[in-house]
Formats: sequence, C-alpha cells, structure tokens
Amino acid sequence: QVQLQESGPDLVKPSQTLSLTCTVSGGSITTSYYYWSWIRQPPGKGLEWMGAIGYDGTTYYRPSLKSHTSISRDTSKNRFSLQLSSVTPEDTAVYYCACRKQKELVFPLGPPGRYEYAYWGQGTQVTVSS
Repeated sequence: QVQLQESGPDLVKPSQTLSLTCTVSGGSITTSYYYWSWIRQPPGKGLEWMGAIGYDGTTYYRPSLKSHTSISRDTSKNRFSLQLSSVTPEDTAVYYCACRKQKELVFPLGPPGRYEYAYWGQGTQVTVSS
C-alpha cells in the first residue's frame, strides 16, 4: 500500500525558507486522481490544508499562503516537496504530507477531515525560532 514519509529540518530561523520533502512508496504520484497535499497543525490548533499537487502536476494553494508557498515534484524519484518562504514563529507546526484520491475536487480545500485522506505521513515537527 501507499506509504508517505516526510523529511527535512526540524528547526528553521525566521525569514528563512522551510523545505520539506515527502517520499512516496507503494504507488506512483502520477497515478490518475491522486492528489498529494501538505497539511500542518500548529500547537493547540486544528489541521490546516496548505496546498497540493495533482497527479498531472497542477498545483493548488491555500489563498492566504500562496505568496509564500511552492509545491513541486520529482516524478523520477516519486516524491514531492514543500517550500515555505519568509517563515515566522507562527509557522511552527507538525507538518504532514497526505494523499487524497478522488475523481473530482474543488480547490482550495477546507480543513482536512478524519477520513478524507487515504494515506498520511507520520508528520514532522518543525520549529521556527531564532
């Protein structure tokens, strides 16, 4: 089955760029109708959908984060990445990559539901601090 694994630094300084990678196994990121999302959860808060890249390479972003967010993919390595620029301490969160399979989706997506995403990474804690 599909497995996802986040990787990247656990500490980023304010104003720098946070870069994370999600490595996918057990399935191809180019398989039709699979959408690959980045989701985060700040301390004491709910899950926040940040953006996604579709099976065809199209990207989608949370409007409030669009100017600072970039999602890309490397199909040869079956992985996709997140870059969040100009980070602040408010960007401290557990970051997840997750997969949602659905023939039709309307973006931007809302707060992730418990069963909306078939596969999740374990999450990685990222702290933004000087």
